Amino acid sequence: MEFDLAKAVSDYGFPIIAAMGMGYFIYFIWKWVTETIDPVIGETMGTLIKLVDRIRMLDNDMIRLNQKLQMVLEYRAKLNPQRQDELQRLVDEYKSSSQPTMSKPPEPPAAPLKKRTTR
Repeated sequence: MEFDLAKAVSDYGFPIIAAMGMGYFIYFIWKWVTETIDPVIGETMGTLIKLVDRIRMLDNDMIRLNQKLQMVLEYRAKLNPQRQDELQRLVDEYKSSSQPTMSKPPEPPAAPLKKRTTR
């Protein structure tokens, strides 16, 4: 029982045979996508969700660290009024660069801050 394409075309016509061939092609592609591609996409989606969650956590950590740094700099400015201009510049710099990621590390202050000896 061999399939003779020329006899099938003469019996049923080209449009019918072409439609059957297209139906088989669509079935083959659908089966390939559901069995091969869908599981890979599912795994990739899980990985993507985990990475997005990690990025959000890092973004929140950066925001918290910037807020803590601003608070420390403001507190030090209140304790040492002579260096208030320099510390205000640093506070303004960190307020303007409170983006999720920092492009470069902050520059250290020009001179070390003196410890407070009296309360």
